[in-house]
Amino acid sequence: MQDIFIVSLIGYLFGNIQATYLITKYFKKTDIRTYGYGNAGASNVVESFGIKYGLLVALIDILKAILSILLIKSLYSITLSSNPTLLYLNGFSVILGHVFPYHMNFKGGKGTVSLIGVLFGINFFYGLLGLIIIILGTYITDRVALGTIGLTLYWILLTQYLNLGLKPLLISILMCLLSLYLHLPNYKRILNNTEGRLSSVLKKKAN
Repeated sequence: MQDIFIVSLIGYLFGNIQATYLITKYFKKTDIRTYGYGNAGASNVVESFGIKYGLLVALIDILKAILSILLIKSLYSITLSSNPTLLYLNGFSVILGHVFPYHMNFKGGKGTVSLIGVLFGINFFYGLLGLIIIILGTYITDRVALGTIGLTLYWILLTQYLNLGLKPLLISILMCLLSLYLHLPNYKRILNNTEGRLSSVLKKKAN
């Protein structure tokens, strides 16, 4: 129980490193949550301030998840094969910290980029494949929210394929359900054809 608490706390604290909020506060002197769709996510930064800031935010969000996973691996001398549950729990806690940061009244981002970081921290190849999946999914559909569905489904299928056990599988399913819930407004806008397309945002910011 103590290990579960420590692993979860470390993940949550790393997740609380809110790159979107810090970068926009420093460079733009504003709160990103007052722009776009009102969340502190990398995609909202891209839509509001351009790809340059969005990439910087995404890099930090990926790195914080990688560092959290690597710290747990080092502290407990574990690997994915020896104790996947602690690694998955830490990864899930990073995402919870990102989505519900205590210092921002529990109003953060949606955790998609952090999930990519979790995958990279667990295994570089798994992270690279996850990154390719969300990029391809977003490119094909022109919607980040739809690309995210591919990423979360990949996470569940990968966990099942690796046969890591029931607990990691349940954690991956919870992560997927949380992502689906957080993106419900996006899906509604897609159905109403009011959701912004990534290509349009990038083209507008480039001009």
